[in-house]
Amino acid sequence: MKIQLIAVGKTALPYLKQGMEIYQNRLKHYGKFEYTELPDIKQSKSWTSEQVKQAEGKRILEQVAPGDRLVLMDENGKGYTSRQFAKYFQQWFLSGEKKLVLVIGGAFGFSEEVYARSNGKISLSKMTFSHQMIRLFALEQIYRAQSILKGESYHND
Repeated sequence: MKIQLIAVGKTALPYLKQGMEIYQNRLKHYGKFEYTELPDIKQSKSWTSEQVKQAEGKRILEQVAPGDRLVLMDENGKGYTSRQFAKYFQQWFLSGEKKLVLVIGGAFGFSEEVYARSNGKISLSKMTFSHQMIRLFALEQIYRAQSILKGESYHND
């Protein structure tokens, strides 16, 4: 069982990179985890948001194998408490699927092809956060879910 978090674009802010590294290192304790940053699309000023989504979508789908569960981090996705998110992970672990791929898209969202391929959408908040910040939040919640499932003291109700 493997979890992969994919994010479109670079994380430029040092304090976010540092926080992300902390949670990536913590996640190694629970099994196979991979964080992948896809390069920003080199676009001309004449590109529409739809063209950017198409180009990003192609790169995202190149990372996903046919048997992978693809879940999009999307503002219109289902919201979970941390305990519910942990239960989602537990159900996935029990499903027998080999890989869970969570994706944070670019500023314009996802292409229709990515939505069509996805197995679901998750929202981390009804608020809007920068695409760089949401990476740290996603990593922390993945770690929190794992610690809840192991009965560790990280999460307090």
